[in-house]
Amino acid sequence: MTTTELLVAILAGIVQGVVEWLPVSSQGNLSLVLTLVGTDPAVAVQLALFLQLGTTLSAATYYRAEIATILRAIPGWRPATAYDADHAIATYVVVASLFTGLVGIPLYVLAVDLVSELTGGVFVAAIGVLLVVTGLLQRASDTVSMGGRETPSLVDSVLVGAAQGFAILPGISRSGVTASTLLFRSYDPPTAFRLSFLLSIPASVGAAALTVTSAGGLPGIAPVPAAVALGVSGVVGYLTIDALMRVVERVPFATVCFALGALAIVGGGGIALLV
Repeated sequence: MTTTELLVAILAGIVQGVVEWLPVSSQGNLSLVLTLVGTDPAVAVQLALFLQLGTTLSAATYYRAEIATILRAIPGWRPATAYDADHAIATYVVVASLFTGLVGIPLYVLAVDLVSELTGGVFVAAIGVLLVVTGLLQRASDTVSMGGRETPSLVDSVLVGAAQGFAILPGISRSGVTASTLLFRSYDPPTAFRLSFLLSIPASVGAAALTVTSAGGLPGIAPVPAAVALGVSGVVGYLTIDALMRVVERVPFATVCFALGALAIVGGGGIALLV
């Protein structure tokens, strides 16, 4: 492992560990960073998906009590009581994950094929456009009155799971679209983000497995740098999740999406003109 590979792995881990908890696209921003340091765009998308495993471990550790409750409820699960209070979260995670796969897997194939045809500058600008779309969705959700719901339903599971599937596209925020969907469904912000992050665990594991399978191994990274990046993202993610969850409740992240999107569009367009 060269010094450059080590530094890129550490940088990727830090970026993933911090931005995963924000309603801006961790995959899009990490893909952007990796592309700017010379990674092929198609490989950057695959790496960004793979490195979500680190923050998945962070989320699983942070929500370990919730996960334990879900696991204890599974033996008594019955279809007739699937969305009763004791089983609703477990059913929500399973059903939503199914719809994430139904939407996300075809989009993943499309995304990898598409970005492999783009130059670096065009790819960066495309991420910028998608970040602006995320900002518009986030701004729209801010106008919705909160109804204080806490227990998910079948409709919530389908809508949130399908929305999460679209987040496999670089630039679309997974936490942004899922939390916004839950806000539209009258959940208050803390509950929306808790349900969003719980759903991220199986989704991230599935995305990483899909990436490794389609790439025939680790996507464009050696085992040691991959371990370093995963370790850094896991540690940074665990250290920042609580503080960043509080920030998420107060800061209008639509503004952040617009700023990052505009920067990426202008910068990507400049790169495309220079290449």
